[in-house]
Amino acid sequence: MTQVGEGHETAADEGGPVLTFGAPTVGEILAERYQLEDHVNDDSAGRQVWRGVDVVLRRAVAVVLRYPGGSSAAEMLQAAVAASRVIHPNLVGVYDAIDEDSRAYVVREWVDGESLRDMVGAQGPLDPSRAVAIAHAVADALTSVHATGMVHGNVHPGSVLIADDGRVVLADARSDGTDTTESDIRSVGGILYFALTGHWPHAEIGNKALQDANRDSAGNPAAPRQIRAGIPAYLDDLTMDLLDPRVAAPAADALTAELGRLDAASEDEEFEDVGPLRFVQGGGGSGDSAKSAPKILLGVGALVIIAIIGLVFGIRAISNSTSSPDTQATAPVEAGAGEGADPSGAPAPVAEPTKLKLTADMVRIVDPPDGTRDDTGKAKYVVDGDKNTAWELSWYNSPKFGNLKPGMGVLINLGEARALSEVRVSTSNPGAVMDVRTGTTDPGDTSSGDDKVVKDYKKLGDGDAERTGNNWAFSGFEPDQKYQYVLVFLTELPKNDTGQGYRTTVTEIELYGY
Repeated sequence: MTQVGEGHETAADEGGPVLTFGAPTVGEILAERYQLEDHVNDDSAGRQVWRGVDVVLRRAVAVVLRYPGGSSAAEMLQAAVAASRVIHPNLVGVYDAIDEDSRAYVVREWVDGESLRDMVGAQGPLDPSRAVAIAHAVADALTSVHATGMVHGNVHPGSVLIADDGRVVLADARSDGTDTTESDIRSVGGILYFALTGHWPHAEIGNKALQDANRDSAGNPAAPRQIRAGIPAYLDDLTMDLLDPRVAAPAADALTAELGRLDAASEDEEFEDVGPLRFVQGGGGSGDSAKSAPKILLGVGALVIIAIIGLVFGIRAISNSTSSPDTQATAPVEAGAGEGADPSGAPAPVAEPTKLKLTADMVRIVDPPDGTRDDTGKAKYVVDGDKNTAWELSWYNSPKFGNLKPGMGVLINLGEARALSEVRVSTSNPGAVMDVRTGTTDPGDTSSGDDKVVKDYKKLGDGDAERTGNNWAFSGFEPDQKYQYVLVFLTELPKNDTGQGYRTTVTEIELYGY
């Protein structure tokens, strides 16, 4: 029996093992109301999950306990309070959240059933219609969550519960500052992928790792149809598009509508003839991503553009054929002088780089395995345009991070490959040594993911950086290349302002491109 508390742990739980002295016992009544009956399991963050009874309302409940309480349990309690405001048949009900300082606990709906993780583990991959039905329920739940301005942050095979009566319930919201509505939507793609293949395509946090996806040399997961026969092509496309950061993620309500259409088609036994994807955007969005468009409309749009271009050239040809010989005797256009070129043959003006808009969901802290990852979620302060907020690094006893790790940095995911010209970094004190590195993917916001970033990303330029006081600028990008993942990596820290130890504060990172 898998209950709430499953999924991945967040930064709030990464400070060390959860203490369990003074653990509760069977029959104990918490808050003079919730009687503990059975210790079900311990979740991936070390919390105890109990089945209990609300002795007032006489109903079964799940009780998730954390030791100790107080500030260390703040994230868990805050997430529970926020989740209690959203009522939806596909969301687990949250009844109470109590902090006793020595321990804290959340009281939630008890669901008789099993998690998607355990179901697939026992039965193997699900048939396409069942996978769609489960993903549809999860997307519908997220639509309600996102409509309130919240982010779930823990959509995972362990937090998707399948009740004995067939109801699909999403449990255990644990959002922190690094989660976005887009990451929720990408995780629905992960749920589809896992249900169809039995593999998890996203980076896994916690001690209950799922079987990783089959990947190519670039680290991209193989499409479901490459792993298993019988998956409809459009369902394969939908799954891979939801996982691909280069493809704009739809809003939750648009994804719910599309999955609902597929779900209804499977009930009418017309699943194989349902047709192409038809996203229709409603209110809200998915982070700062551009809204998804139907692939069929993109194709039609391309054909229209081609037709217009052909019409323009046709009109020009007719005009030239009816003009006088003197008019036709014009100088030939230089080879390569394309759109935007001056009629006289002069080259088109060179575009000026502009400052790219960076948002919190596009950046994260990279802290290699020897680091504590205490700075997770602080990258948002370097792209908020506010000089009064910053990423404050910890104090070290030597400039090279106390010789504990190779450095720390901020990873930027632009969402698509862009031509870049310059990175500018502002710090609190001069003397920090840093560089710029690029890669082809983000292996995940985990210790192992950070280690892979530092090892695999390629350092750009040599001597292409300029320092002016507290400001640092790098302009070593290749003009004929495009970049999606950019890592600004600090390798040495300056002397602390107090004169003791080494540290700095990164106040702003700006990226310029075309």
